Amino acid sequence: MGLEALIFDVDGTLADTERDGHRPAFNRAFAEYGLDWVWDEALYGELLAVTGGKERMRFYIENFRPDYHKPVDFDQLVTDLHRAKTRHYTELLSGGAIPLRPGVRRLLEEARASGLRLAIATTTTPDNVTALLRYSLGEGTENWFEVIAAGDIVPAKKPAPDIYVWALQALNLKPEQCLAFEDSENGLKSSLGAGIATVVTVNGYSAGQCFDGALVVLSDLGEPNAPCEVLQGQLNGNALVDVGLLKAWSDC
Repeated sequence: MGLEALIFDVDGTLADTERDGHRPAFNRAFAEYGLDWVWDEALYGELLAVTGGKERMRFYIENFRPDYHKPVDFDQLVTDLHRAKTRHYTELLSGGAIPLRPGVRRLLEEARASGLRLAIATTTTPDNVTALLRYSLGEGTENWFEVIAAGDIVPAKKPAPDIYVWALQALNLKPEQCLAFEDSENGLKSSLGAGIATVVTVNGYSAGQCFDGALVVLSDLGEPNAPCEVLQGQLNGNALVDVGLLKAWSDC
């Protein structure tokens, strides 16, 4: 049937946004609201088992802060904190604190030049997606992506396949016409649940998770002067992931 589109997760896949962006942004929001909540890198790694920022805050309170007494308007507080966190996250992005991961820009540009369609499937908010693309790739680069499936556009978040199913429907493509790019076990479960073959690039938080069923598991997408490390699967002799390799995988 042939490869038609690439669908990318955002956080941890396009950039190390979790460690360098969302975590410090959450902490700034907590401080802004006078809360003594502090998420260090180790704790945040545990919290990443839950997808969605508002869901993550609720999970934290239920499981790590039995001493915290919820106010009557706790749901509104969570919403307000999430909004503040998004503002702080955008400020971090605008300062250049969160670069793209190796090979991301190169592969996106190659894909566009070859006529492949691009899409995003993520649990982060649309504003966060737009901010990352604008500050990391350049103004207007959100238009590179024909479909941006983000945030609460579907009620069930990853590892449910719903966000990928929605993206496929918006693209009007079958799963076998696409490849997905993920960084986590929950993300892989989501893409595989929608029937999409998936390339995984791990990061500091997701290394060591289970990636059974992935097409390949890599350190990153690789650059000509900095080959990627293959952790699971084969690159067919390649030192990096390029469009030719993706098409070869899709044709198998």
